[in-house]
Amino acid sequence: METVTNTCPVLSPHYVLRWEASQDAYILLYPEGLIKLNPSAAEILKRCDGERNGEAIIADLSASYPEHAEAIAADTRAFIAAALGKGWLRST
Repeated sequence: METVTNTCPVLSPHYVLRWEASQDAYILLYPEGLIKLNPSAAEILKRCDGERNGEAIIADLSASYPEHAEAIAADTRAFIAAALGKGWLRST
């Protein structure tokens, strides 16, 4: 599997990320249902635009949340790898 550093992840075409007021959270919709995302997962997925690689996403998150910069790198790499494995994301 490609490393997250080299991957420019983008949401797979079967999934839609959107805010759901009734859930008070971002959700990931797919034909069979939905996944309620925690705030960290939503922030990562919002940045998976197919243009930025994993390191650029980490840099953007670290700039947005400097108080958590140390944890962001490892957590973001792990989340992107898991989302690629689950098919939520694909590499461009």
